[in-house]
Amino acid sequence: MAAIAVLLHTGCTYSNKAMHRLYAQARERALQGDTLDAIIVPGVPFEKGSWSKIMKARVYWSKFLYDRGITKNIIYSGSAVYTPYIEAEIMALYAQDLGIPEKHIFKETKAEHSTENIYYSYKLAHQLGLKKIGLASDPFQTKMLRGFARRKLSQDIRFIPIVFDSLFTIMPFKNPEINYQQAYVQDFVPLTERQTSWQRFRGTLGKHIDRHAYEEEIGGKR
Repeated sequence: MAAIAVLLHTGCTYSNKAMHRLYAQARERALQGDTLDAIIVPGVPFEKGSWSKIMKARVYWSKFLYDRGITKNIIYSGSAVYTPYIEAEIMALYAQDLGIPEKHIFKETKAEHSTENIYYSYKLAHQLGLKKIGLASDPFQTKMLRGFARRKLSQDIRFIPIVFDSLFTIMPFKNPEINYQQAYVQDFVPLTERQTSWQRFRGTLGKHIDRHAYEEEIGGKR
């Protein structure tokens, strides 16, 4: 639980009261019929054949929100970045094992940085005709991406950081056995060997996103 304890500590970027308020708002909207079309869940590296506590928390939180009718669909986002496994594919496999129907799971496999997670997933959502979008992740990442999302994408994106005491109500968490080789990338080269530390820093700021090229790419797939 050490990793989750760290997230709770860094969650001071959202006060405990604010996290509960954002979840309560999302729940109330859903009860009134204002359900999100999709939530975006950023990826986490998959290492040593098992999901990390951070990945587990994000996937279980997405299930928590799906089961409570807050979102109709989930977009898991992430390429093979630091390990040779496509993060979105891994998270989707776990989500399916936990009971989320495959038809309600979508995968964005281009993103290598957090800003790219939300940018590419948001564009994918609109390509799929999904309009009401939320971001659901740990408190630190959710708060970190809020400004970028509202400046570069939309003021209407909703943010639902993990509320850990609510998440813990569905414990004990199980550890599904997935066929993770389905997400394996041959001839993989980690990001640390493809980008300098300065380039990676710029990536976290969204500086590697080629908006025009991406718009043309998804436009050509419609």
